[in-house]
Amino acid sequence: MPDKDSQIKEWVEGYTDELFKWASYKLPSRETAEDLVQETFMAAYQSWDKFNGESSPKTWLYAILNNKIKDYFRKEIRNIVITESRLLPENEENSFLDIFFDKNGTWKKEMRPQHWITEEEDLLDNSSFSRTLHDCLNKLPALWNKVISFKYLEEKKGNDICKETGLSSSNYWQILYRARLQLRECLEKNWFKK
Repeated sequence: MPDKDSQIKEWVEGYTDELFKWASYKLPSRETAEDLVQETFMAAYQSWDKFNGESSPKTWLYAILNNKIKDYFRKEIRNIVITESRLLPENEENSFLDIFFDKNGTWKKEMRPQHWITEEEDLLDNSSFSRTLHDCLNKLPALWNKVISFKYLEEKKGNDICKETGLSSSNYWQILYRARLQLRECLEKNWFKK
């Protein structure tokens, strides 16, 4: 069997592109994908003694990468509270939902969802709308963006999204709810009220 350094070098040369494509698909940015692929190879190097050849090197590396991706999203969950505070006006001590609802839980008049009037049958075929939607998605916190993308663009089921992101069911529904509110507000400001 080849020594550890030459084996890892061979794996880096053979699997980097595939691992990067997978990470890019799962993660919000190219830089994050690059970092996690690099961390995958570092973890493989450090855990070399644990690889016993029962699975292929590719399978083992994908398992390490998937764990790195889950860890990334778990850390993102912890940052949501900080990120939400950025959504509120300065010196505002209310919660995120207070932007949309009054004390009784009723929609505030100015924040009430508007009926979106459009002459087009399918807005997703409109490249200008698609750019606006993409911009609005990118304004969401990374985890919110991922949850919305999984749910509506990739049409994944909630249980699968929870498994992939490491979210509990209640966190998933809360993030989905808040992300939809934020996305709707952004689209209303940047597309429907132009």
